[in-house]
Amino acid sequence: MPTAQEPTLTLTPGAANGPSIAAGGTWQVHALAQGKAMATITGMLKSIKADQLRWDLSAIDSMDHIGAQLLWNAWGKARPANLHLAPGQEEFFNRLEATGKIELPNTRQHRLTLVMKLGFAVMLFFEHMTAFIRLIGQLTLDIGRFIRAPQRGPWKEISANIFHAGFQALGITALVGFLIGVVFSFLSAQQLRNFGGDVFLVNLLGMSIIRELGPLLAAILVAGRSGSSITAQLGVMRVTEELDAMLVMGISHGFRLIMPKVLALAIAMPLLVIWTDAVALIGGMISAKVELNLSPQYFLLKLPEAVPLANYMIGIGKGVVFGVLIALVSCHFGLRIKPNTESLGRGTTTSVVTAITAVILADAVFAIVFSGVGF
Repeated sequence: MPTAQEPTLTLTPGAANGPSIAAGGTWQVHALAQGKAMATITGMLKSIKADQLRWDLSAIDSMDHIGAQLLWNAWGKARPANLHLAPGQEEFFNRLEATGKIELPNTRQHRLTLVMKLGFAVMLFFEHMTAFIRLIGQLTLDIGRFIRAPQRGPWKEISANIFHAGFQALGITALVGFLIGVVFSFLSAQQLRNFGGDVFLVNLLGMSIIRELGPLLAAILVAGRSGSSITAQLGVMRVTEELDAMLVMGISHGFRLIMPKVLALAIAMPLLVIWTDAVALIGGMISAKVELNLSPQYFLLKLPEAVPLANYMIGIGKGVVFGVLIALVSCHFGLRIKPNTESLGRGTTTSVVTAITAVILADAVFAIVFSGVGF
C-alpha cells in the first residue's frame, strides 16, 4: 500500500492571472492526522483571504469528505469565484453546497412563552371538562338503559367491582381509621384536660369523625387504592387494544366498563364510611378510656346525644358523592391513556391526584351547603 503524501498548499502571489493557491498531496483524514499536517494546513488557511485567490485542486491525488470540509470551511462555506477541480472532486463540494442550503429552525425563545403555556393549560383544562361532561352524559344514558332492562344489566361486573373496591378495602380503612381515632382522641384529651372539659371528648370525636374525618379518610384511601386500579385497568386495556376489540364487537365501553364501576363505588363507599366511622370511634373510645378514664358505656350512651342523626346522614351522603366522583375521574383518565407504558404511568398518577383533589373540593362544598345542619 503506497504511503500517503503530506497535504500541501502552495501560494503563488505573482501569477499571470492573479494570485493563486494550489493544493497537492493527499487530503484524507489519515494524511491530515499525521504529524503536524492538520495544524500547518489550518494555520495557512486562516492566514489567507480565500475570496481573492484562484484555487487549483487538480494536483490533489486523493480527497475525502474531511479534506473537502476543511477547504469548505476556509472558503466561508461558499465556492470561490475561480476554482479548478480534478475529476471526482465535484461530488464532495456539491454535497457540502447542498447541505449548506438547509435552514436550521429558529431556536429563538418567544417572548410570550409563559403566556402560551398558560393558554395551553387553559385549553387542556377545558378539554378535560368537555370530555368529563360527555362521560357524565353517557353514564346517564347507560343508567337509563339499565333501568329499562335490568335483566340485561352487567350484574357480574357490578358485584365484582363492589368486592374489589369495597370488601377488599375493609382492612386498610379499618387500620387507618383506628389509628386516626386513637391519635385524635389522645391529642384532644390532652387539651380538654387543661380546661376541665373531659366529658366533651365524646362530642368532639363524634362530630369530627362521623361528619368529616370518616368520609374524607375513606374516600382518600379508596381514591389511592381503587381509583388507581380502575385507571390502570382501563389503561392496560387500551395498551392491549381490548377497548378497540370491544367496539368492533359492538360492546359499549360505558355500559360494560364505566357504569358498573360508578354504581359499585356509589354502593360501596357509604358502607366503607360507616365501617371507618365505627372503627375510628372504637379507637377513640379506647384512647379516652386510657387518657381520661371515660368508660365505654358512658361513651356509647353519650354519643347519640352528642351527634344528631343529620350528621350521620350527611356522612353517608358524602360517601355516595365521593364514590361517584372517584369512579368518574378514574374512568376519565383511564380512557384517555395512549397505547404506551409511559402514558399509563402518567395517567394513573394524574388520576389519583385529581380524584383526591375532587374529593376535597366536594367536601368543602358539603361544608358550605350544610353549614347550618346537624348542630
